[in-house]
Amino acid sequence: MRRLRSKQEDDAKIDITPMLDVVFIMLIFFIVTASFIKESGAKVVKPEAENAEKHPKATVLLAIDENNEIWLDRRVVDPRAIKANINRLRAENPEGEVIVQADVESNAETVLKVVDALKDAGILIPTVATKSE
Repeated sequence: MRRLRSKQEDDAKIDITPMLDVVFIMLIFFIVTASFIKESGAKVVKPEAENAEKHPKATVLLAIDENNEIWLDRRVVDPRAIKANINRLRAENPEGEVIVQADVESNAETVLKVVDALKDAGILIPTVATKSE
């Protein structure tokens, strides 16, 4: 009789291994398909604008801080290296959009250097981030 009881207890257990496999496969799928935003790494005070538009496809943020340092992917970059970095980041996500975040205190000369480098990288009309009222 004891043997019958232990066999019945073994049959009553639920095997959750297939469910765990499915959960891990779904987790991997969502991680792979998620688009990640490349943050600039600098804190920027954006200028105000009356007619600001939202850009949901923004994946690359390029920032110019008050010291005229250019930040991309959480590090300071040289203006001559912007084209190569943007091409690399756009190759990872071709549908993504590049947005320039210029601080209110930054020089127009630095902003124009960044815009020219973006035009060299194939972005004809760069988007500049602003703060809506």
